[in-house]
Amino acid sequence: MEYVENKAVEEEQTRGIFQDMAKYAPSKIVGMIGNALIVPVYTSLLPPEQYGLYSISIALLSFLCILFSDWVGLSGLRFFRHHQIMQDMPKYLTTLVSILTFNIALMFLVAYVFRENFYSFFHIPTRYFLAILLLIIPVAVRALLFQLIRAQLKSMSFTFSTIVNQFLTIGLSVFFVKFFNMGAMGMLLGMGVSISLIDLLLIYQSNIIKWFKIQKIEWTFLVPICKYGVPIAATSLSAWIINQSNKFIMNSIKGFSEAGIVGVGYGLTLPLLLSIFAIITVAAVPRIINMYEEKIDVRPIISRFAGYYLLISLPVITIMSLYSIEYVHIFANEKFYTAYKLIPYFAFGTFFLACTDYTTLQYHLANKTYIDFIIKLISGIVGVALNIILIPEHGLVGVGMATLVANMLYFLLSITIVLPDLRLKFPYKTFLKMILSSLPMVVLYILFIKMNVNRAIFEMLTLLIGFYGVYWLAGKIFPRFSE
Repeated sequence: MEYVENKAVEEEQTRGIFQDMAKYAPSKIVGMIGNALIVPVYTSLLPPEQYGLYSISIALLSFLCILFSDWVGLSGLRFFRHHQIMQDMPKYLTTLVSILTFNIALMFLVAYVFRENFYSFFHIPTRYFLAILLLIIPVAVRALLFQLIRAQLKSMSFTFSTIVNQFLTIGLSVFFVKFFNMGAMGMLLGMGVSISLIDLLLIYQSNIIKWFKIQKIEWTFLVPICKYGVPIAATSLSAWIINQSNKFIMNSIKGFSEAGIVGVGYGLTLPLLLSIFAIITVAAVPRIINMYEEKIDVRPIISRFAGYYLLISLPVITIMSLYSIEYVHIFANEKFYTAYKLIPYFAFGTFFLACTDYTTLQYHLANKTYIDFIIKLISGIVGVALNIILIPEHGLVGVGMATLVANMLYFLLSITIVLPDLRLKFPYKTFLKMILSSLPMVVLYILFIKMNVNRAIFEMLTLLIGFYGVYWLAGKIFPRFSE
């Protein structure tokens, strides 16, 4: 298929993406603040064993949502514009809701038939497993409605709902734990009540009642939705294997307490960092899909925003890793301080994982998500094998090493297997300016070490502000290197 370059449309969409980023930014920034608050608040309320049980429960919830619900919402986003153009939205929404309903029913059937296998494999108590199954219903509805709002480019609605959801969940969870002494179960109950309330708000915001009419399922819609969505589920499952299976492996080898330490390391890196990094993709992907559907060459705009991602992510992750001990002391209860060993590995693992949002977008646009699944599955298998091999010998460091290697492998495979019509251009100018800007910061960091100031927050902020200041100055001095 031929795709043509259109500078006018590219610039128009770029401006639109920046406008959407500004609208989405509050939700992501507040989401980052919320994720930053969750660890200190929850670790102060729960002992390591209970926090480990909570982390395991959330990881299992994520596992089941990947299999049975999340991919339906992502398919809804991918084909929304196409069916909007075709003016057959009621049939399309009926198909999506029918698939989701069938999947949830299938999940309950599978969970009942194989319940003993779930208990033994995931090492989770029966009542927690039942709570997770019930929690999936409002979570699945929220996932679908959030994607429909994104597809409609209702960025402010998305932002408002996300912020309310974040703090309502924290508040209700603390309420149930503190006043009813419910432990990890209180966290799950708080999530369930909060998300159910947000679902009602999302139904209103998405205007789905206006469009949705119960009709016969359009079977011709099923094939592209499943062809696109099922590989996404398999791909997301592989990502889960890379980044979250380590909690279960650690639990089976060392117990819930050590799994809780892994949960803290995870909570202080991946969800927190992705909240910020997703500001770009949550705004850009819907518009890039629309451009692609209209036969516009999307490679320049993807490459440009990949450069912006490098500029935002690398300095933050590097400084977080250099100050990993101080970072954990700031955000976690003293019972969990050993999680600092995981921070550099998990942080750079998150960096490579988020990079693939740009390098694997080619497979999603071309509806060849099976490629993404294959390369992520390979990486996931390598990650599990390394966890099993390294944890008994190296403990937490083994978990970190396995996660970092698996995410790096996924990224390397994604830049090796490239579709001819969607090959991206590496943002060399941005990267070169970043290297030049980092040199003064290396000198400043060495001075901080020699002076032994011991003011971590001051040092981290100074390094970040200094880096971006030098980067801006380099762009003024060397305008040829500006994007």
